[in-house]
Amino acid sequence: MDAIILAAGEGTRLRPLTSTRPKPMLPVAGKPILEWNLEALATCGFKKIVMVVGYKKEIIQRYFGKKFKNLNIEYVEQREQLGTAHAVSMAEKKVKNDFLIMNGDILVSEDIIKKVLKEHKNEASMCLARVSQPEEYGIAELGGRLVKSIEEKPEKPRSNLANAGVYIFNKSIFEVIRKLKKSERMEYELTDALKELIKQKRLDGSVCRDRWMDIGKPWDLLDANEITIKRLKEFKVSKKATVEKYTVLKGQVAVGDGTVIKSGAYIEGPCIIGKNCTVGPNCFIRPYTVLMDDCRVGNGVEVKNCIIMAGTVIGHLSYVGDSIIGEKCNFGAGTKVANLRFDDSEVKVMVKEELKASGRRKFGCLMGDNVKTGINVSIMPGRSIYPGAWVSAGSVVRNTIYAEEQV
Repeated sequence: MDAIILAAGEGTRLRPLTSTRPKPMLPVAGKPILEWNLEALATCGFKKIVMVVGYKKEIIQRYFGKKFKNLNIEYVEQREQLGTAHAVSMAEKKVKNDFLIMNGDILVSEDIIKKVLKEHKNEASMCLARVSQPEEYGIAELGGRLVKSIEEKPEKPRSNLANAGVYIFNKSIFEVIRKLKKSERMEYELTDALKELIKQKRLDGSVCRDRWMDIGKPWDLLDANEITIKRLKEFKVSKKATVEKYTVLKGQVAVGDGTVIKSGAYIEGPCIIGKNCTVGPNCFIRPYTVLMDDCRVGNGVEVKNCIIMAGTVIGHLSYVGDSIIGEKCNFGAGTKVANLRFDDSEVKVMVKEELKASGRRKFGCLMGDNVKTGINVSIMPGRSIYPGAWVSAGSVVRNTIYAEEQV
């Protein structure tokens, strides 16, 4: 069976992180979301992947190429963002009956894929996941195995079974898509195609019971990172890494080739440190932190529960907590990222120009690529800094800083 992965979207709710990369390329536990999904498909025996790309497609194509983990990858470009059904239609000539479709910005385990494959009996099947806030998802109602209804973000949900973004169709779905009309958003929606299948009793539901995460908002990345790291079975300190005397690696710590852990560093796992990093001396790396390749953490620095992307330098005497930091950023000495509100209430984050409650008591900042801070900068909880911005020495970041803005 072939698989189609929908990876053309921009992911505007995850700006500034997606200002410079497609959403499926955001890192979780040291690898892009898309890589975890491709590995799951390879484990389940898939051989051919049709990747529907669009926004910054070259980043995906350069990273995965035409062959990855014994998967042959073909790329199809969705040049206009005309909806999920339109994206699926782009791959019509590339697949045979039956085929699997997966959203590229979700995180699923191989067990979920195996279950929907095993239970697929009808013309079409969709995976469903139980969620705690059904009003934020597309929610399906089951009658036995058949899907009876599906509604996007219902005010009064009929169930807690969310559309998990994994489907199995045969080629008849393309005829259904051709008959669709544009939605209110002026897009061709896959949900509308599902509703047509429901009317004809051609759609079954498969309830998944394993890891499924919809990474729809920035703080979901930290949750996914923690959950994925907890599930990792192997943490290795590379023989090509240098760990100096008087360091502590406590618990499960992975260290990549060429990395140097200097004296006085205290690293408390589980955490992941990539290749060619320099850590220390005299710093504290706390659990669920990921330092990707070529990062540098200086003297007297503390990093807690963060995703730090490749090439970033965190200068001495700095603190970064519960944050997601882009590539090639540079923290001036004494930069502090606050992750706890003074009133101890949940942190709010700017999502599509609107402050949204994160549900998290602790959340630091979202920082795009190539940001520079001067010495003694303070960043308030939940703030966003867009790629290329410079923050002057001694500044207090209380609001969003946009691209190439100097403060």
